[in-house]
Parts: sequence; C-alpha cells; structure tokens
Amino acid sequence: MKNKTYNKKKMLVVFVCATAVILGLVGRLVYLMVFDAEYYQKKAEALHEREREIKAARGEIVDANGTVLATNKTVCTISVIHSQITDAERVIKELSGILEMDEKTVRERVEKVSSMERIKTNVEKETGDAIRNLELDGVKVDEDFKRYYPYDELASKVLGFTGGDNQGIIGLEVKYEDYLKGKNGTILTTTDARGVELDAVAEDRIEPVAGNTLQISMDYNIQMYAQQMAEKVMEEKQADKVAILLMNPKNGEIIAMVNVPEFNLNEPFTLNTGVDEEKLSDEKKQDALNQMWRNGCINDTYEPGSTFKIITASACLEEKVVSLTDSFSCPGYRTVEDRKIRCHKVGGHGAETFVEGIQNSCNPVFIEIGLRLGASRFCDYFKQFGLMGMTGVDLPGEASTIMHKKEDIGQVELATISFGQSFQVTPMQMAATVSSLVNGGTRVTPHFGVRVLDDEGEAIETFSYGTGKRIISKETSETMQMLLESVVSEGSGKNAYVEGYHIGGKTATSQTLPRSANKYISSFIGFAPADDPQILGMCVIYNPQGVYYGGTIAAPVIGDIFENIFPYLGIEKD
Repeated sequence: MKNKTYNKKKMLVVFVCATAVILGLVGRLVYLMVFDAEYYQKKAEALHEREREIKAARGEIVDANGTVLATNKTVCTISVIHSQITDAERVIKELSGILEMDEKTVRERVEKVSSMERIKTNVEKETGDAIRNLELDGVKVDEDFKRYYPYDELASKVLGFTGGDNQGIIGLEVKYEDYLKGKNGTILTTTDARGVELDAVAEDRIEPVAGNTLQISMDYNIQMYAQQMAEKVMEEKQADKVAILLMNPKNGEIIAMVNVPEFNLNEPFTLNTGVDEEKLSDEKKQDALNQMWRNGCINDTYEPGSTFKIITASACLEEKVVSLTDSFSCPGYRTVEDRKIRCHKVGGHGAETFVEGIQNSCNPVFIEIGLRLGASRFCDYFKQFGLMGMTGVDLPGEASTIMHKKEDIGQVELATISFGQSFQVTPMQMAATVSSLVNGGTRVTPHFGVRVLDDEGEAIETFSYGTGKRIISKETSETMQMLLESVVSEGSGKNAYVEGYHIGGKTATSQTLPRSANKYISSFIGFAPADDPQILGMCVIYNPQGVYYGGTIAAPVIGDIFENIFPYLGIEKD
C-alpha cells in the first residue's frame, strides 16, 4: 500500500514537471512568434540574401590645366555561384578558354562549394561582355573599375599607382587616398534555400559614391618636355639616373618632377631593368620593384657639392662675416689643421674678391668664410633655413638631412661642409631651400596638391600651405640674386645662359662615397628672372660617364628647358 502511494506521488511530480516544461516551451514559442517575430524574420531573410559589392569610381588626378593624368577604365569581375550552375563542364571549358586560364585552376574554383567564388578580376570589358552573352547559368559578370594612366611612364614616381583593391600604394595616389577613394555600393539579391536567385524579388541596390578629383600644380607639357630632356642626357652620358625639378620659388608649387628611368604605371609590377624576372626569387624581385618605385628627388639623399655654396654665402652675408669686396687668395688649396683641401682648379685662382670667388666656385674662399662663421652659428643657420627638418612636400617617404652633430663639427668638418661635402640632403630640400633664399627670403613648402573638385568641376576644398617664415633679410636675398646671376653671365654657370634673360644659378660636381670608386654627381640649380624669380629648375645627373662637370653637362639641361618654357609661362625677355 505504501509503495502504491509513493508511485502515485512520483507520477504526479513527473506530470507536473512535464506540464511545466511544455508550458514553458509554448510560452517561449508564443514570445518568439509574437513579440520577437520581426527580429527573426530579418534573420531568416538574411539567410537568403546575397550581397555583392559595387566598386566606386576612383577620383581622377588632373594637372594645372585640367589634363587628365590618372583616370579609370571599366573592367569586369567574373564569379560563379555554385548552387546555380547547371552545366559545370561547359562553364569550365568556356571560362578557361575565354579568360586564358589553366583549366585545372578554373575547375577548382567552379567546383568549390561556396556562396560565390571569384574566377578572375580586372577582365577587359569586351571579354566580360562576351562571357555575359553566353548566358551561362551560375556565372556572374560584374562591372568594376581599374586605374588607368593615359601617359604610361609620365611622372610615374610622383603619381604612384593603385593595387588590386584600387587603393593607393605610392605617390600622390596614397597621399590623397581619402579624397580619391570614393565609397563602394552594394547589390542585395534574394535567393531560395538552394541559393538560387529569385527573379520575382527586386534587387536592393545602394549606389556607390565616386571619389573626388585632385588637381595638382604639375603641368603636363612641361613635365613631358623635362622628362624627354632627362632621358636624352641619361642616354648621352650613360648615367645611372637623372632627376629634374621645376618649381615656383614664390609659393612652392611643383611644376615638374622627373626621375628617370621612370616605369609604366599601367604595368607597375613589371621591372624596367630588362632582367629575366623568372630567375629572381620573390624577395629579390620585390627589392628590385622597391628600387624601381623610389622617387630619388625625395627618398634619396646625396652630397650637394658646390650648389650648397648658395647656403653658405647666404648665411655668411646675413651674419656679416663677409662682404662683396673682401679679398681672398687661392693657391689651389687651403690647409685646415693637418689637412690640405684642394680647389677644383689645381693651379688656383690667385687673388680674387668674394664676388669672383662665387663666380669661380672657389673652395678656399668658402672654406675661409665658413671658418669665419664658426660651427655653432653655421648650425643655427641650418635650422633657421629649414635644412634640418623635412620640406613637408606632399609625397610619402621623404628623407631627412644627414648632418654632423654640432659637437662633432671640428675645423676640418666645418671646412668641407662649407663647400657642400661630408653631409647629405635630398634634391627636394636643396630646391626648396634655394627657392627660399632667392625669393625675397621666406621659406616655402614644396607641394603638388592645389584643390579638390567635385563631379561638376567645382572646387570643394583648396589646400593652403601658409605664409612661410622669413629666414633671411630681403637685402641678403637680393644680394644672392645678383651674385648668382653673375655666376651664369660671367662664371661657371654660363652654359645655362639664355639670350635675352637674366638667369641666376650655381653648378656643382660632387664625388660619391667611397671616393676611390671615382663616381660623381653633376648638378645645377638655376632660376629666372634673376631679380624676380618665377621659376626654379634643378638637374642632378648620377654617375655620368666621360666629362662629369656640372657646369658642362647639367647647366645646359636647365638652360634648354628654360629657353623652351619661358614663352609658354609668359616670362618675357628683358
């Protein structure tokens, strides 16, 4: 009897528990169906929605006159949706043939069970249209954009290029990425449980927003001509490379920046050296590509040689440790401590004034005035002129000046610094600093970016680079204009002379390290008109063969460019 009563109680407990569980499940089901229905409905819909990205058109890059330097061309992305393929063998055969791909690779992608598998990107539009016309079940052809550079190698190391995702990698493309990139859109399609798109349900489409246009200060015509001149002198002198810079010394706008050999922007991963790429390891090829992409004007430093005498002369005149009428004597060398430092003229220049010393580019004269200035004040002027920082140019990877620490500058170091040796700067830093010294004495920020334009060509943002601080007096700047004009009219820079114009400038010939290699860098910096500079040009020739003097091979390059672009720029003869 006792056991019977116990069993009845046990069954009752089980019944109550089971009832409670059932009621709980029913309550939960009611809650999900009534109160949480919208949330789970959206979740269910999401399981049957497929999202495809619509790439935004990247903004164009145009020159100062509106010439398009970087734009887009329509390409296609070919994909397959596994669940929609009805004839896999035909799809594999057709795609491998039209796309010129290995059949094994295409098969692996077609047979892969996934919601969507990409077969190939950046397919020419004509090819994409041909595939679309085949009407292959499960094959999708989406139109996309690929970066296109109409002039191939023009200003390649300035403009830069984009990767497979259309993102900037080097140059202006990466510097102004936020303005150029745009915003991608999406296409949402609804599918059934097997993943097949439902024709009766309309696509949900979010349109992409195109990037903005970047207008830069570069002039296509001048860049093209300067690049042709650089290629010509590089071939004639069998040089390793040649750099040419042209800028407005008043506001820092860069009109041309050449670094030959340039590379093809539409094939940026193909080496321009002519080597057999198949024989290179991946690491060695990447190193070679990195070297090919380097912008020598801003990424690399060099010993400036005698063009630095512009900076030494400016500092010494400003400090009043030298005057134009000071007399010097050059026997062909200057002994500093235990070091005999030679002049480029073995027999010496004899007696000369400071004006003649700069015309002759006489090392002993500059050693003397550098020693008068002293290491401490010289370092102060380096900072004052902006030489110890970066120029702020709107390109990535700018290198800094490599200079002795003040406490390490002895008499010998000071002597060699005075005529441009034993330290290194970038060509961009030299061009920017000389611009600042001859434009009236205010520091400029070299730059390309001018303004951002919308799709109707209206400016939505104009870049400002501020008013540069004064680094020398107007009087010293005017004196330097006069001195450097005499270098071209009467001294070592006469090969840059253009009839009818007053041109200022300075030549240089420096020897690279190690000195025993007998390799040289020839250069020239010039500006015009000398008394009111509107254009500054710089040419640097690396390791020229045969005659290597800057006044002989670099000065004529700038002279030729000036002669051809003065009328174009509206710079009239005196």
